[in-house]
Amino acid sequence: MTLKASTRQTTSSLIFPFSTPPKIGSPVSVSEGIHWCRHQLPFALDHINTWLLEDNGRRVIVDTGIADNLSQDGWNKILESEQHSSEISKIIVTHLHPDHIGNASWLNSRTNASVWMTQAEFLTAQAVFEKNPSHTTSAIDALFRRHGLPGNDSMSVAEKGDHYKNLVGSLPTSFIKITADDLLKIGGNFWRAIVGSGHSPEHLSLYCEEKNILIAGDMLLPRISTNVAVWPHSPDGNPLEEFLTSIDTFLKLPADVLILPSHGLPFVGAHQRVKELQNHHEERLNKILAICSEPQNAFQILPTLFERELDAYQLFFAMGESIAHLNYLWWAGEVCRQESTSSQGVVNFVKQ
Repeated sequence: MTLKASTRQTTSSLIFPFSTPPKIGSPVSVSEGIHWCRHQLPFALDHINTWLLEDNGRRVIVDTGIADNLSQDGWNKILESEQHSSEISKIIVTHLHPDHIGNASWLNSRTNASVWMTQAEFLTAQAVFEKNPSHTTSAIDALFRRHGLPGNDSMSVAEKGDHYKNLVGSLPTSFIKITADDLLKIGGNFWRAIVGSGHSPEHLSLYCEEKNILIAGDMLLPRISTNVAVWPHSPDGNPLEEFLTSIDTFLKLPADVLILPSHGLPFVGAHQRVKELQNHHEERLNKILAICSEPQNAFQILPTLFERELDAYQLFFAMGESIAHLNYLWWAGEVCRQESTSSQGVVNFVKQ
């Protein structure tokens, strides 16, 4: 992305064909052979959409919700309904985050269906669950301290994000690997795997050309911007560049493709939404660059990125996203990094 004056539009031309989401445990049809399920989440983002695809008398599940009683009761209601065969042929997981993979192991045990996902998502889920060295609370605490979060706050903020095992319970012990451009035959249709990164290592979206439908996961949401953050396993990485490159792929799909997102309502207007997200991040980068005539760290620029008060849980994700924006500018050559000579070694960024 070339930084320039923002051209962000203030109104969206997205079309929402379905105005009311389904009730928990009661899927609704969005197209022949495709049903929309919804599950509650105990966060500010209070729901996730999952999908049931007809597969020659059986069903394919796409994404699973978190592993709590409410979500599992909803799945039991769905699978025991006379309208939906309880025989599941596949459990497809778009990525490793707990609202997507949380019930995969439980559903695998309940239905004996194989879990399908990309390799990087499967392996990273194991690393996070087992708290490998680069995925510990201490590693996140050290990263946030290095980027300016005060020491008396950093550990409590890091601990707020340490809930993975509680939300997934257990993980699948095996999987069937999906790679980019694989064609999955489900029912009488083929779904092409579109793999992106930035939000997660190897995020899976599925496009059916015959139906002109994209199951987008978290890569293309209608109302909110996907979290794109730097984490300890790749502290100098550039996930924002990866994300923007990934969503650019959706411009190759037909303009009238129906998007089935993980959060929010299904919509038409993929090209418009990609441009809105590109402009959103461009505007944020320009705001950051404007204040980097003096050295700034990730904690200091939070008010520039988030015009609201952040609680400890929100601060966990906001710090990762703030670092991601500064790293983008650093990789683009717009700013340089200066490491403090103090014992804390805080990293600052200043305009070239």
